[in-house]
Amino acid sequence: MHDHHAVWEIITRSRLGDAAGPFRDGGNEPDFALKRDFKPVLRDIPTLGDTVGASDMATSNFSRLRNRMVDAQLAQRGIADPLVLAAMRTVPREVFVDDSLVEFAYEDGALPIAAGQTISQPYIVALMIEAAALDHDSRVLEVGTGSGYAAAVLSRIAGMVYTIERHAALAEVARRRLAQLGYENIDVRLGDGTQGWPEKSPFDAIIVAAAGPAIPLALKQQLAIGGNLVLPIGDSHGVQTLCKITRSSDMEFERADLEAVSFVPLVTGKG
Repeated sequence: MHDHHAVWEIITRSRLGDAAGPFRDGGNEPDFALKRDFKPVLRDIPTLGDTVGASDMATSNFSRLRNRMVDAQLAQRGIADPLVLAAMRTVPREVFVDDSLVEFAYEDGALPIAAGQTISQPYIVALMIEAAALDHDSRVLEVGTGSGYAAAVLSRIAGMVYTIERHAALAEVARRRLAQLGYENIDVRLGDGTQGWPEKSPFDAIIVAAAGPAIPLALKQQLAIGGNLVLPIGDSHGVQTLCKITRSSDMEFERADLEAVSFVPLVTGKG
């Protein structure tokens, strides 16, 4: 085990007040503050067993932590979709974090990954996926593959997941990791997520794991009628609003604001 008290200082804060409760930031400001510079490295994760061995933890312990995460961090906060809860119990988050952070895989916060990106807080992942209102026939577009964790959770619910990552190294590692874990209904693409994936559209749901000041037009155009687009909107350097955009007709969209969040910026172009 790592001496995490020498590395991390837990910051228990709630930027949203009593109504929201603590630790509800979904992206670029983890609930752990580094006491030294941390530089995640890209790596392959051939098997879950190898990762468990490297972290000196048993697979059964990860399973216990995963179930506790779902019960305490998700269900108790109002995540109720049984498909989302079941998917979050199934996908091994420890496989998607850096070796040096594996013991924090089920903590209630975001964690840094390579290329200056993050793996989002489990609650935020669950909240966004629940808002997307998926079923087993859904075709989903994800913008911002990152580690591949959210795509893995989506794949346990939806029929097909298309995910776009602008950083080539992240896209390649995520592609291999997801394939090695046997998630066959995920297609990873290197590209500009703000342009969507037009040849695979329309999508029943689109989830964007980065924040911008406005909704990219291409994503609105690629959303099926009746579909949901879930994304953070606002200043990329401050707190944003997680929004659910439902396409009610060719030209009409309805917006519902879900929660204050903090995500990495949505950037045009490939990294």
